[in-house]
Amino acid sequence: MEADAVSIWPRMEPFLLGALQVAPPSKLSLHYLRKMASYVRTRDGCFPSMSWPMWRHIACGKLQLHEDLAWLYFETFDLLIGHVPEERLEWAECLSQCSNKSELDQQRSRLSVDTLQFLLFLYIQQLNRVSLRTSLIGEEWPSMRARSPSRSDREAKTSSQNKNWDDQAHLSFVQSHLGEILELLVEPGQLSQSGQVLRGCQISLDALRSLALLLEGSAGPGRAVQPVHRLLTKPPLQTQAGFCSASRCFPLQKLLLCLQNRLALNPFGITACLQSGKKLAWAQQVEGSMKRARIARNTHTAPPGSKMVLMSQVFKQTLAKTSDKLNGANIKIHRCADAFIYLLSPLRSVSLDKCRDCTVVLGPVETSVHIHSCQNLRVMCVSGRIAIGVSSRCTIHTLTPTRPLLLPGNTDITLGPFHTFYPSLEDHMGSVGLAVVPNAWDRPLLVGTEGLFNPSLNSSSNPAPLCYRLLPPAEFNTVVVPFEMEGDTCEVPGGLPPLYQAAVEEKEKRIQNWQKTVLETPLNKQQKQQFQDLVEVKFHEWLLETGHRQELDSLIPPAVNSLKDSTTDTQAVNHTRHMRTGRAVGQSPMAC
Repeated sequence: MEADAVSIWPRMEPFLLGALQVAPPSKLSLHYLRKMASYVRTRDGCFPSMSWPMWRHIACGKLQLHEDLAWLYFETFDLLIGHVPEERLEWAECLSQCSNKSELDQQRSRLSVDTLQFLLFLYIQQLNRVSLRTSLIGEEWPSMRARSPSRSDREAKTSSQNKNWDDQAHLSFVQSHLGEILELLVEPGQLSQSGQVLRGCQISLDALRSLALLLEGSAGPGRAVQPVHRLLTKPPLQTQAGFCSASRCFPLQKLLLCLQNRLALNPFGITACLQSGKKLAWAQQVEGSMKRARIARNTHTAPPGSKMVLMSQVFKQTLAKTSDKLNGANIKIHRCADAFIYLLSPLRSVSLDKCRDCTVVLGPVETSVHIHSCQNLRVMCVSGRIAIGVSSRCTIHTLTPTRPLLLPGNTDITLGPFHTFYPSLEDHMGSVGLAVVPNAWDRPLLVGTEGLFNPSLNSSSNPAPLCYRLLPPAEFNTVVVPFEMEGDTCEVPGGLPPLYQAAVEEKEKRIQNWQKTVLETPLNKQQKQQFQDLVEVKFHEWLLETGHRQELDSLIPPAVNSLKDSTTDTQAVNHTRHMRTGRAVGQSPMAC
């Protein structure tokens, strides 16, 4: 095996799911993390695992972070590292039985995290730190990417739109900060009194295992993906990295040079997906504005944690999909407009970026749904977390065990309870470990650039206190997913909150009274026909005014020949169902 064939790259998920899309507090800078790295190595209960009470002590007592912000980072890391569904369901059941803060703290105290990996997780929050140099010239200098970008590079940058999805930003970040990352793994005895690393210091193999959070690689194209420490302890990199099997340590400088020489772009990232991912077609792909629309995926080659589906520039179409190809995938929906998107499978994460005037219905999302730079969006999801930033006029109906994150730049956000279902929803929820309780949809956390929003501060760094509202029950209506599938779910999981259930029952009562009035009104045959015509005219006017006409029309099944011409990889949501309007709808004209 040749050394030149070995590649090491930044893993996607720590940056995609772990780095909050807001500049971190100044107390999470390298200076303070170095102090924390030394502190945790010398305190009982902090190393090699750190419990929630110990992190709260460090975060609140020494870093002066708000307790809710400290828990946000701890919870986000726990969400990122992954647990089997049974563990998540058991955790949800325990939390749902807590009736006060004391019981909640007692339950949280059961959680612990890998100390060194948590330090690295806190460090990569710097990914979204605002740099004056970057804002002036558009890129860090000196840059490892000073070459002229290729067309595929420009496409990837345009499609990713933010650093959390941009695999080239991940690579640049690691290349620029690898030395500091490794220094956090050095034992305190090899540091000077000022916290600087001493000449000739070493990193133990046990400490280096933590680097597997950020880096992985393979021994060559088509070879199995391995954690970085395994590659570094085997030929040919063992000698280059300076690994000593007797001491089980690496010399810091030799290790740093070896990793820098081997770092490469993630072969399963968004750049590779655009270049060589499986391009997907759908029935009724049209010319004109839809000609630029594309859907690509790497799920046929990527390992778990790197599976990705990109949907870009879907315009005035309905896209519906339930398929094993979506299971566990990270989904990016980018620059879509006037579209209706149904992804009814258990998903790993979902990002909606620069979309407008869309309705999106998602299957349960194991980690997070992030909405960024969107306008007039309506999203329905069960998710481990929901985060919204730089968006306006969006309505989010969610069932989530964590508090929704409202990041800076939002205006006119509406939060409502989850209010729809499809037959296999509860089975899908169980497969990703999401339960109906606890449900924190109505208790958002407002996060600014210096931590949590403080109403007493009138600062542009904090989101406006009135950037959101809870949906008034009088404006609430349930939604029907207009497709038939196999499954046993026949109502909204967990039911509706009492005020919203009462509002639905009141509206149903008014409909029943109206129907009774119509039946009891003495009209002759001609008058009944005139009345029916008038109601239908008003109903169609309402459909046009609200945009529901487009939604219904886009659900009419396409011609049989058109479906036959679609790619063999397509698998649409099947069969036909009637919506409450009585209008027949059917297979989606788009599938991926």
